[in-house]
Amino acid sequence: MNDADDAFRVLADPTRRRILDLLAAHGVRTVGQLAAEFPDLVASGISKHLMALRAAGLVTATREGRNQLYRIDPAGFAHAFAPWVARYEAYWSHSLETLRTLAESAARDADERQS
Repeated sequence: MNDADDAFRVLADPTRRRILDLLAAHGVRTVGQLAAEFPDLVASGISKHLMALRAAGLVTATREGRNQLYRIDPAGFAHAFAPWVARYEAYWSHSLETLRTLAESAARDADERQS
């Protein structure tokens, strides 16, 4: 299994994806702050999800006093997903080029109508 397989396996869990969403929105969170967002789970459950995310290299933790502060690891995301995303770049690059062509055409049409 490679790094992308590990990362995708970890992201298959909706709680872990929600944790990443919260970290993306807020930057840094403690276990307690994250646990407050999941009233049906205990803090130790959130810690287990964070351990899985950390083992996959998707989050980092630093100690500040009694708290562990969690944040997304941009380098870990790039390491895990960049090779996989690169394989499919041609598909979305073509779509972006098509979108640019349509936007430029619409802008030219609007300019012609005004003149």
